[in-house]
Amino acid sequence: FEMTSYDIATQHLRAVDLRLAPVIDAVGVPKLTMRRDPFDALVSAIVSQQISGKAAAAIKARVAALFPTGRPDPEGLLALSTETPRSAGLSNQKLTYLRDLAGRVASGTLDLAALPSLEDEAVIAQLIQVKGIGRWTGEMYLIFHLGRPDILPVDDLGLRAAVQRLDELPELPKRDYLVPRGEPWRPYRSIATWYLWRSLGVTPPLPSG
Repeated sequence: FEMTSYDIATQHLRAVDLRLAPVIDAVGVPKLTMRRDPFDALVSAIVSQQISGKAAAAIKARVAALFPTGRPDPEGLLALSTETPRSAGLSNQKLTYLRDLAGRVASGTLDLAALPSLEDEAVIAQLIQVKGIGRWTGEMYLIFHLGRPDILPVDDLGLRAAVQRLDELPELPKRDYLVPRGEPWRPYRSIATWYLWRSLGVTPPLPSG
């Protein structure tokens, strides 16, 4: 995302969604933190699953400290003894997921360098082959690592809660409501989603740490 793109995106979103416009004005310029290392971004996403942001940050810091560079790498992760990452706070399940990710990247089965050239759905299709990575993680990767501007993560709880509040709905909206609701936001649905997250004071865990 470039600053000029932000300007164009916010102008578009204000024009097409009068309910969203006050949120944009209140929040200000988007600040989407990007993770530049693709493997580190996916490790972060797996570690962060189903735990608080604070707990995830602590575990990621301990895991990073296991590597000389301060950043996990596939070969280094595979070389660690089973007990070492577990002592850093990783569950057996997440350790299994990370080893599957590392093995696929090390063997070339998952070519992270090729992902930027793929369409959004093709990227997700590649990533969900990894144990522990589902569509939501793929969508967060598209937004926060690849900087794709038009992603609408309809299963994201934060997005659903924000739209519920924005539209004064009696319950959390589902896909059949969110997909048409987000159509006017194209081609900046990622930016609209970020504003909606910020309207709740939250952002997903992927870029932190």
